[in-house]
Amino acid sequence: MKILIDDARPQRVEHALAVFPLLGVTTNPTILRAAEPSAFASDLARLRGLAGERDLHVQVVARDTDGMLREARVIRRIAGERTLVKIPTTAAGLPAITALKAQGARVTATAVYSTAQGLLAAAAGADYLAPYVNRMSDADIDPLRVIAALREDIDREGAPTRILAASFKNVKQVTDAVAAGAHAVTVGADLLDSMLALPRVSLAVDAFADDFREAFGAAEIV
Repeated sequence: MKILIDDARPQRVEHALAVFPLLGVTTNPTILRAAEPSAFASDLARLRGLAGERDLHVQVVARDTDGMLREARVIRRIAGERTLVKIPTTAAGLPAITALKAQGARVTATAVYSTAQGLLAAAAGADYLAPYVNRMSDADIDPLRVIAALREDIDREGAPTRILAASFKNVKQVTDAVAAGAHAVTVGADLLDSMLALPRVSLAVDAFADDFREAFGAAEIV
């Protein structure tokens, strides 16, 4: 499994990249808005600097194909050609995915709520499919069945497309998505921290330190 952080707050992103084995960073306008933005170009350039050689996923906001392609050019100019452009899986988005792939761009198909959407985005050449796990659950759609069906098709066809599950409210949703077949997950900073925040872990670590001190009269190995 590969993990990305779904955040744009510089301090949280920098901390997460230093602590966790992350593939990269994902963003969208909602996340950018929560990060006390100043100017899109400078904020995006800063995120690219933090991500370094890791992946960076950036969402377009246009609703028509031509607009998506224009915004994709801007995103790639600012953040580099390796940046993954996030395109919604809509009637306007599918031609944009096809056109961007023909230009050699990397693309993440977003707002995936159904197996049919994911299959179409994969056929268009998307590098990643992003099913919205918690939002699907809220809409009475089984995200795990969708992920499993998409993974079965990808494996059967030998397609290069990967499933990047998104939109989680708890750790169980993350692990369930992986068990269902997601190749990668993108997780908010708070949820990422909670993946390690287990009381029994701290108790075990403290017990080891206490036993070492009792056995050898020292607080650490020297």
